[in-house]
Amino acid sequence: MATADRADPAKWPKARVRDDLVLADLQTVLAAGWQDFRAESGFGLFFGGIYLVSGWFLTWVTLVRGDVAWLVPAAAGFPLLAPFCAVGLYEISRRRAARLPLSWGAVLGALRGRGDEQILSVGVILFVGFGFWLMIGHGIFAVFLAESGIGSESLALFDTTAGWLMLVVGSSVGAAIAFFFYAMTVISLPMLVDRNVDFLTAIFTSFSAIKANQVVMTAWAAIVAASLTAALLPAFLGLLVVLPVLGHATWHLYRIVVLPEPAPVLVSPPVLPAA
Repeated sequence: MATADRADPAKWPKARVRDDLVLADLQTVLAAGWQDFRAESGFGLFFGGIYLVSGWFLTWVTLVRGDVAWLVPAAAGFPLLAPFCAVGLYEISRRRAARLPLSWGAVLGALRGRGDEQILSVGVILFVGFGFWLMIGHGIFAVFLAESGIGSESLALFDTTAGWLMLVVGSSVGAAIAFFFYAMTVISLPMLVDRNVDFLTAIFTSFSAIKANQVVMTAWAAIVAASLTAALLPAFLGLLVVLPVLGHATWHLYRIVVLPEPAPVLVSPPVLPAA
C-alpha cells in the first residue's frame, strides 16, 4: 500500500473475522504450534533463548541494585514483551505454511515488517506500555512497603499481610494491563507479518477478534498467561520451549480467526460498438 494511502483510513483494507471459534480450536492451534517448533527447533530455541537471557539480565540488574521493589513489577510485566519477540516465529510459521524457504535473514528481517515500520510502531507501543506498568507496579509496591515497615532490599515483605495484599492488588492491576495489550497484539502482529496493512487496522482487527470470540480468546489469554508464568518459575528455562510453541500457535490462531482476503475483482473494460 502506498504511503499516501496509509494516511487515509478510508483506504485501509478491512479485514473480516470469524465469530464462531470453539475451545477445540485452541487445541488445534497448540498442536500446530508444537509441530512448527519441532520442525524448526533451532529457530525456536534461538528466540526462546533471547527471552531467557533477557529475563536473567533483568533479574540480575534488579537484585544487584538491592531493590526488590523493581524486581516484582519487572517480572510480572516481562511477558508483555513476548508478542513482539515472537514476530520471527510468526514469519517461520508463515513460510512453512506457504512452503517458502527459511533463512536467518528472512526470519530476522520480519521485525522490519514490509519496510514500512508498522511492526516497529506496535513494538514501540509495547515498550512504552511495559515502562508504564513498571512505574505503576513500583508505585503499588512502595505503598504497601511503607505499611510493612520493611526495607525494600528484603524479601521478608512477602511474609507480611501488607506483602500479600500488595501481590493481590498488583496482580489484579497487572492482569488488566496485560489483557489490554494481549487484545491489542494477539492478532495484529501476526497480521502485520502476513498482510500489507496499517498497524491501526491490524490493532482494530485484533480487538474485533476478541469481541467476536470473547470466550475462546479469553481462554487463549489464560493459557498464554499460565504457560508463561509456569515457564518463568524454573529460572526462566521453560521459555526455551513455551515461548516458541505459543508464538507458532498464535500464528495459527490468527489464520483461523481472520478470514482470507477476498480475491480482487477484475472489471473488463466496456466494449465499444463498432463504428
